[in-house]
Amino acid sequence: MFRLNNETQIPEIGLGVYKMKAGKEMNDAVKYAYQSGYRLYDTAQMYKNEQALGDALKENKIPREDIFLISKVNNCNQGYEKTISSFKESLQKLQTEYLDAFLVHWPGQDKARMLDTWKAMEHLYKKGKVKSIGVCNFEISQLTYLLEHCEIKPMIDQVEHTPLMHDEKLISFCKENDIQIMAWGPLLRGNLENKKMEEIAEKYNKTTAQLLLRWNIQQGIIPIPKSKNEQRLQQNIDVFDFEITKEDMEELNHMNENHRTSFDPLTFDF
Repeated sequence: MFRLNNETQIPEIGLGVYKMKAGKEMNDAVKYAYQSGYRLYDTAQMYKNEQALGDALKENKIPREDIFLISKVNNCNQGYEKTISSFKESLQKLQTEYLDAFLVHWPGQDKARMLDTWKAMEHLYKKGKVKSIGVCNFEISQLTYLLEHCEIKPMIDQVEHTPLMHDEKLISFCKENDIQIMAWGPLLRGNLENKKMEEIAEKYNKTTAQLLLRWNIQQGIIPIPKSKNEQRLQQNIDVFDFEITKEDMEELNHMNENHRTSFDPLTFDF
């Protein structure tokens, strides 16, 4: 377990449910994940499957206190009042009385809107409705602005993080400010055919996916890979029985190409 800046404990790896469909697909994925040891589940209002995840947790009789449950405010729900009202809807869909973390999905280019949204997050945190609050896709300049104007600093920044999108400055900034980084898309969206990564993985008798997940965890970063396949779910969490050498960590770090697979947070607006 890692520890957030408010002393909340958080699992070192989780399951992302982006684009997972309601019913059997979600139910089976949640079941296999829980059986394999996953205790963190990450969804978002934008994914439109909070209800499906809530149903799957209920269907599989997973005790609420056993898991760390995350959702994120949709861009169209930003602003003080909308953030609070949409949060209540998220609780209803997820069939829970609280969230373990609630995150701002994108910073956008409207600083006043972003601060209004964050004030709502602080309100929900003070009310005890959420155990930790944070952001997603925030770069250093956006984090700096938020830190200068917030009452409660973010506990999490969830960003795209792979060897091809590895921002040393952002990672250092978050560590200096005690903000936990989570990695979305840690498995290169399934595009794992990379000869150098494969060669390094073979040295440890692990898959490329396992190598990339371990690479994140060794940096103190929480990866949230998505899978609905029972075998891959088991493989993805089987990353605590080996350690990547300093040399191999550096080689993976040096593969950075600043290659994003989504919007640039410094220019994207909504």
